[in-house]
Amino acid sequence: MQRLMCKGKIHRATVTEASLDYVGSITIDSKLMKEANIHPYEMVQVTSLRNATRWKTYAIPGGEGTGKICLNGPPAHLFQPGDLVIILSMGLYEEEEVKRLVPRVVFVDANNRITRCEDHPLFNDEGAVNWHDLQP
Repeated sequence: MQRLMCKGKIHRATVTEASLDYVGSITIDSKLMKEANIHPYEMVQVTSLRNATRWKTYAIPGGEGTGKICLNGPPAHLFQPGDLVIILSMGLYEEEEVKRLVPRVVFVDANNRITRCEDHPLFNDEGAVNWHDLQP
């Protein structure tokens, strides 16, 4: 059995642009993509904290260090500059792979500059789920 798991997350990023007349996708500062383990053209889910919209699209890299978060194409109707969003990357993992999975959470400030990164191993050294360590 495979499990769909979060492998990377950019937490509370600020939308900097919304470009309706673009082919599609989300443009993300390439530094944020690297830190969150998001590859170019990888599918991501973008969730708005303003209106709870969830949008699935693919990520394309923006200029490194620019802080750019731009929703391109149809989601420009749903996400506006200034909106806070959570960007998740996910992967399908076999049970043995899940045991080695260490999701990365990237925290940013209001200008989408990295304030800290956290790795969240799902299992401890004894092979048990880190229930306590996974609490917010």
